[in-house]
Amino acid sequence: MSSAIVSARFSVLDRSRTREGHPGAEALRDTVRLAREVEALGYHRFWVSEHHGVPGVAGSAPTVLAAAVAAATSRIRVGTGGVMLPNHRPLVVAEQFGVLEALFPGRVDMGLGRSVGFTDGVRRALGRGKDDADDFAAQLDELLGWFSGTSPTGVHARPAEGLSVPPFVLAMGEGAAIAARAGLPMVIGDLRDRERMLRGIDRYRAAFRPSPWAREPYVVISGTVAVAATPEEARRILIPEAWSMAHARTHGTFPPLPPADRVESLPMTAKERGHYESGLAGQLAGTEDQVAHELETVLKETGAQELLVTTSTYDRTALLDSYRRLARIFTARTRRG
Repeated sequence: MSSAIVSARFSVLDRSRTREGHPGAEALRDTVRLAREVEALGYHRFWVSEHHGVPGVAGSAPTVLAAAVAAATSRIRVGTGGVMLPNHRPLVVAEQFGVLEALFPGRVDMGLGRSVGFTDGVRRALGRGKDDADDFAAQLDELLGWFSGTSPTGVHARPAEGLSVPPFVLAMGEGAAIAARAGLPMVIGDLRDRERMLRGIDRYRAAFRPSPWAREPYVVISGTVAVAATPEEARRILIPEAWSMAHARTHGTFPPLPPADRVESLPMTAKERGHYESGLAGQLAGTEDQVAHELETVLKETGAQELLVTTSTYDRTALLDSYRRLARIFTARTRRG
């Protein structure tokens, strides 16, 4: 039987989400441990993210964390989803990824985004403003130039120059158009807004220009996937993140993940309840058979070459079990195909 799952790659983005009652350092160690675990399950990539000043996220230095992940693993590709380029000088980013590639040759990915911080205070601390995201295309060109040795400054990025570190663009806002013009692979989400995702993918493919980095369009779709023995257990995996998002949208602060039991007993305002239920609705969650069917549908609709799973929850045992069940889906379909 023909299956889109057979040809797709499956990867993981872990945001180092903190949990109530546990320090941020534990979240970082959990990220490294999860990388080892999903490597053993056969996943293709393991990426980490960049967030600043967020109580619920410990991952603030993605290239540093990626180095720890690469050192703790041996085969899985390691990268960032992503380094927010407006926050950094392109030369420094090139040097950091050059060091990673030199230390872990052939295993490093360079996922790049254009966000500049979620609050005025964070942007001030970074020395950035909202409009800095508008310079992303130029910053991206400069960054790639450091690897190819085409910078007009006479300066050379060591040890990046001459190394090949695959770049990916996180398609937020204008990101899809920028990825297409630059001829780079694109990462786009989320799975719940299928129509918007399909429009972005269509625009990307239509405008794509082949480059030394990619001869053809390469699409990575990203989003939450929760797999469990029952639909109810899969839904419980989603509850902590759904509540944290609801809290952030009503109070302006993204908190550590609470246990699902505590969330279910919380009194919620109508606004909180609305955001919470919205966070649970339409997610790709269920039993292995249910998720396999949904994955088959979304991969066929999008024609994506890869799925980047971004699930977070309080119960790390349930999270690992979800990744284990998802691995069974793609390995079973690969054998069948």
